[in-house]
Amino acid sequence: MKQSAALFKLYAFPYLVLLMRILFGVGWFLAGLTKITEKSWYSKPGIFLHDYLIQAAQKPQTPDFYKVFINEIALNHVMFLNYVIPVVQIAIGILLMVGLFIKQDILFCLFMHVNFILSGNMNLTSLVLYTSAFGLLLCRSYTYAYSLDRAFGRAPSEREKSPALFLSHHP
Repeated sequence: MKQSAALFKLYAFPYLVLLMRILFGVGWFLAGLTKITEKSWYSKPGIFLHDYLIQAAQKPQTPDFYKVFINEIALNHVMFLNYVIPVVQIAIGILLMVGLFIKQDILFCLFMHVNFILSGNMNLTSLVLYTSAFGLLLCRSYTYAYSLDRAFGRAPSEREKSPALFLSHHP
């Protein structure tokens, strides 16, 4: 039994983490692409995002400090955000799929997720992506399996292979 668990960890686990990372990247890529193609962020710039922000500022579940952010900052820069958000989502998706700047990509994804949650929105897709981000962080160096980060020597050392960050104790 112990040997089969070790074999799984050695051979199958890196492929499962790779699949999770690629699917996470596909999710972000499609989120950005959908904004451009289906939600008309570029053909009718600012309209969708402006309406989204106005609705978010009126939701009771949106925290007061975030309502201030929406009204004082986001709405004043809606056109900038309109063009930047989809491009960043597409770029992050591609970088995750090829495995370049993985840790930074995941942290940026978490930042975007927090903003989405603070705006009073949570759906199944968002929950899956949010959970995947933490899952990839917990997988530590397994997240870098078959990645450009590993090929370029940017991956963490082999000492960090524990799939549970909180269970490993390194001096």
